[in-house]
Amino acid sequence: MNNDLITFGLTALAGYFAIANPISATPIFIGLTRGDPLHVRRAIARNAVLTALFVVVLFSIGGKVIFEMFGITMSALRIAGGILVAIVGYEMLQGRSSSVQVPQQVEGGGEPPEELIRAQLSIAVSPLGMPLIAGPGTIATAVGFSANPGFLYTAISIAAFMVIAAVTYLMFMQAPRIVRFLGQTNLTVVTRLMGLIVATIGVEMVLTGLGDAARDFMQSVQMLPMPRP
Repeated sequence: MNNDLITFGLTALAGYFAIANPISATPIFIGLTRGDPLHVRRAIARNAVLTALFVVVLFSIGGKVIFEMFGITMSALRIAGGILVAIVGYEMLQGRSSSVQVPQQVEGGGEPPEELIRAQLSIAVSPLGMPLIAGPGTIATAVGFSANPGFLYTAISIAAFMVIAAVTYLMFMQAPRIVRFLGQTNLTVVTRLMGLIVATIGVEMVLTGLGDAARDFMQSVQMLPMPRP
């Protein structure tokens, strides 16, 4: 029993790390928070991982019930999340801040108004927290892991994602060192490159969702009763 739990925990840890991928999320965090004050970046990083953790806990405990209650399919979730990610990637590719960001400059200098800070912090929820960290793949993984009998498996799955969330936060906090290492010119290049990758990820999510939807439709058609000759 203990060996099974350890194996399950390691599997969950590896699965979440591969899907959430904090390594690839860090350059995106750099691009979206470029020019933000330290305390704003720290708050965005914290809120992003907490948002992702909340989503994983929510769907780990009641994912199937939520899907059935609202009539949500995984393919629809992939399509919606992919469109959002693709838009963010496109705007990064164009060399401008995403529309979810706000200008950093304030007339006369000084600290930005409170409403601007709140607008900056909103990117922690979307697109960073969801769907980049806790995307459709992560949600599907959480629902799949929680399908194992017994609440203990669900708790281990949540604990595994908590480890990934902590690693993601630490990597986000290392963003200033990465910026200093790269320099402004190289950072601009990396930001546009990551914009291309993010847009590609979004398109891939949309295509996967469309493929899943088409496959589900064909399966439902095949299950219809055939007319007698």
